[in-house]
Amino acid sequence: MSHSHSHPHAEPQGPQPLPGVNAIITVGSGKGGVGKTTLSVNLAVALARMGHKVGLLDADVYGPNVPLMLGTQEAPQVIGENRILPAERYGLRVISVGLLNPGDKPLVWRGPMLHSIIRQFISQVEWGALDYLIVDLPPGTGDVAISLIQTVPVTGAIVVTTPSDVSLQDARKAIEMFKQVKVDILGLVENMSFFVCPHCNHEIDIFSKGGGEHTARQFSLPFLGRIELDPDIRKGGDSGHPIVLEGESNPHAKSIFAFAREVEKRVKEIREADGGSVVEIS
Repeated sequence: MSHSHSHPHAEPQGPQPLPGVNAIITVGSGKGGVGKTTLSVNLAVALARMGHKVGLLDADVYGPNVPLMLGTQEAPQVIGENRILPAERYGLRVISVGLLNPGDKPLVWRGPMLHSIIRQFISQVEWGALDYLIVDLPPGTGDVAISLIQTVPVTGAIVVTTPSDVSLQDARKAIEMFKQVKVDILGLVENMSFFVCPHCNHEIDIFSKGGGEHTARQFSLPFLGRIELDPDIRKGGDSGHPIVLEGESNPHAKSIFAFAREVEKRVKEIREADGGSVVEIS
């Protein structure tokens, strides 16, 4: 019991830490279509492959694609007094609305309901001891992100962007949102960054080059890496077999492991800067 709360029966104020969970990382984007869930899933599996204990919370309640990308329909078990045991897949502990709500019926949920489901996913799930809990947010800067941030102390946010100018505008919105709610930003990652020609292995920049790095610099944020536009990464997601399962030596998985190592490094930095409460000057 922390001594800052002198009234044990008062409503807890502010975010409550999750016992046993070392770092909570949100993955967000200003808009849809940037491959955010693909990166969340591959990041989580890569971190697990690197020897960490990892949980993955699919907080994208309107388009919960995590189960598809992990190739699982295993429903979480309810145990004891209303506790939820997450599903397990590829060494991850996973929770998704998609696992609670089989089939394709669209969910029309209002703000307060969203708030309570996110709360439940955080507080009623038996996450156990985790090094990382990766949270895949819905695209955009809406209620879910805010709910989450009010519920648990988020270690840091990753903003996913693509090189096209529109996406970078949207990334700026996401950056501003995280800054407003005082969440440290681990950095920016640029997805679908370039294309490697399968015939000559030459890198082709389909969009303008360096946009993500430029945006990161503008906001004094770390740049976490460029992930190529790669049919194999997409096929991995469609088939429920994320590309990083092929291991770090697989050419299609290399850039994702490099990104995962940057994330690992940044979490350490934020930790060392006094548990994330100190804003870093980069």
